[in-house]
Amino acid sequence: MSRINSNLPTQKAMDLLLEEISAGNKVPTLLLHSCCAPCSSYVLEYLSSYFEIYDFYYNPNIGSKEEYEHREQELSGLIERMPLKNPVHFIEGRYEPEVFYQKVKGYEKCPERGARCEICFDLRLRESAKKCKELGCDYFATTLTISPLKDAITLNRIGEAVGNEIGVTYLPSDFKKKGGYQRSIQLSKEYELYRQSFCGCVFSKGEQHEES
Repeated sequence: MSRINSNLPTQKAMDLLLEEISAGNKVPTLLLHSCCAPCSSYVLEYLSSYFEIYDFYYNPNIGSKEEYEHREQELSGLIERMPLKNPVHFIEGRYEPEVFYQKVKGYEKCPERGARCEICFDLRLRESAKKCKELGCDYFATTLTISPLKDAITLNRIGEAVGNEIGVTYLPSDFKKKGGYQRSIQLSKEYELYRQSFCGCVFSKGEQHEES
């Protein structure tokens, strides 16, 4: 299995890995943490040419069961409808908001993109790394880096750390690059996807930014 050169800029490291995969005979497996259908649309289109993907919907930060189920249905339905080169398997994680609230206790009043968000990233990426190891996938990654409201540097730092701890290989990304965010908007319109106006947790709901 290829190791990723973390000393290279994120996109360059990914481009080199994808070139190596294209030149090989094996289709590697990727555990992809997905937060929602709009964020996943471009990422699935982009990465399914290189990987067999296990799309893992694990988002205990989402405040209401209704919102959680709506996003889950949008994502699983998108996977069924999109023409993807290699197989994509949908996996729904546990909905356990109590775990999220326990983890962020004491950080409720932190501003968005602060310490509370980093705790949330660690929670979701850690569970994704465990699922990656359980399934024996070659890599794991997250769609979260496509959002203009998420810091890819922070996400990649946390992803690499939990990957090293658990013993799986994190695929660093900044899916906003190369027109990824704009493409996700186009695909959302094409598939008439629900585009939520907040990340999911009750603390962010007051800041009605469009997430995708």
